Amino acid sequence: MAQVILNARNRELRGSAVARRLRRAGRVPGVLYGRSGKAINLDLDAQEFAGGIKGISESTIVTVTVDGAPYDAFVKDTQRNIVSGAILHVDFYEVEKDRILRAHVPLILKGNPAGVREGGILETPLHDIEVECLPRDLPERIEVDISGLAVNQSIHVRDIALADAVKLISSGDQVVALVKYAKEEAAAAPVEEEAAAAAGAAPAAEAAAAPEAKDKK
Repeated sequence: MAQVILNARNRELRGSAVARRLRRAGRVPGVLYGRSGKAINLDLDAQEFAGGIKGISESTIVTVTVDGAPYDAFVKDTQRNIVSGAILHVDFYEVEKDRILRAHVPLILKGNPAGVREGGILETPLHDIEVECLPRDLPERIEVDISGLAVNQSIHVRDIALADAVKLISSGDQVVALVKYAKEEAAAAPVEEEAAAAAGAAPAAEAAAAPEAKDKK
């Protein structure tokens, strides 16, 4: 994916009234937070921003130019109007090129598991993993081929191949995808019902036998 470049202006004035005026003018107020704690108030063209962030993930590094000065950053939070979907505010988090960072990278599952075609059910409990690396080595997304998964098989985080420069932080025991055999689960219900019925019949049989024993005495 080509580097996303977002042009912004330094915003000296703050407050809700200022933010409303910016939105009416087709701008989006935002803040760029630096690693040292410094924050830059800015505003961006609403249409350019909405188009620029299409298809990016939480781990995508974008370039934000503030009055011509470039900053590498993550789009950390985008607030939207719940009715219209219009972007109200955006937060950026600056990334330093030579400093190791941690980020959550989304998992993209590819393929139709063989076990599903055999009647199994696919479960995908995990949608991203945490990694540690330099910004230049950070993947935007990680593709996982699940087409070979058979019934009662699973893929764990430890099975994911990562580049040598990328360190895994998430637990390797976490399940990414698994296929369960639906027929086994369906067959288990009647067996359990039969066992429960048999357990209930035993006390009834004992109670019925008790009067007969007294009569014999």
